[in-house]
Amino acid sequence: MGIVIAVISGKGGVGKTTATANLGLGIAMNGRKCVVVDFDIGQRNLDMILGLENRVVYDIVQVMDGEASIKQALIKSKVNENLNFLAASQSKDKTVLSSEKVQKLIADLKNEFDYVVLDSPAGIESGFEHTIEFADAAIVVVNPEVSSIRDADRAIGILDSKSQKVKDGGEVAKYLIINRIAADMVQSGEMLRSEDILDILSIKLVGKVPEDRGVIDASNQGKPIILDKKSIAGQAYVRISARLCGKKVDMKDVEISDAGLFKKLAGMFK
Repeated sequence: MGIVIAVISGKGGVGKTTATANLGLGIAMNGRKCVVVDFDIGQRNLDMILGLENRVVYDIVQVMDGEASIKQALIKSKVNENLNFLAASQSKDKTVLSSEKVQKLIADLKNEFDYVVLDSPAGIESGFEHTIEFADAAIVVVNPEVSSIRDADRAIGILDSKSQKVKDGGEVAKYLIINRIAADMVQSGEMLRSEDILDILSIKLVGKVPEDRGVIDASNQGKPIILDKKSIAGQAYVRISARLCGKKVDMKDVEISDAGLFKKLAGMFK
């Protein structure tokens, strides 16, 4: 039986879908069978980031309504055979989802894959609630800014109240990714430090992703940034994916700029 991970955020624009694509591919690169599922009904973007938009024939709603089988709807990644993708519908809206249909879909996927990674819609409406309802774990993606942290805190509260696992007396494992960290802005106090964010949210940190202009270009080209070995964001996703697969990887401090590091070293040698 596979593990179901919902990738969530309290607001849009924090890089949640980009994180989903790169983590899914990263997990596959670690030799695990992984499927990424787009739950953003009516506004799918995950297919473009994965470079699979031209290969979508059937979508998640058609599978849940019995119009297509999972086998027909799954799209195998062009870059790694361990990664599969299930697209959201473009023509429907989130009201078509029901708990019964979602539960069956996820149970079927858990039987086939080691990891089932769900890309939740931004915000905290019904589509979000259906994404988190049957998840075993959640990855919360935030930017180091107050509004993002506040909205993420609300999302975590809803996760704890709507999760079937919590209702059954269990607990949903929660992990934090701090995305788009600009070291110089952290040093100048314009961005929150990871320590401050962890104090507010009180969940386990699984990774820090530095700001990287290459991410936008990679997304536009349909090539997840994790494939770029020279990318600092890509390297961060490699580390995070390995941690999600149970490997011990040191947490690299991406909040210190080269200038800040030089200052720190100079102080040590004084």
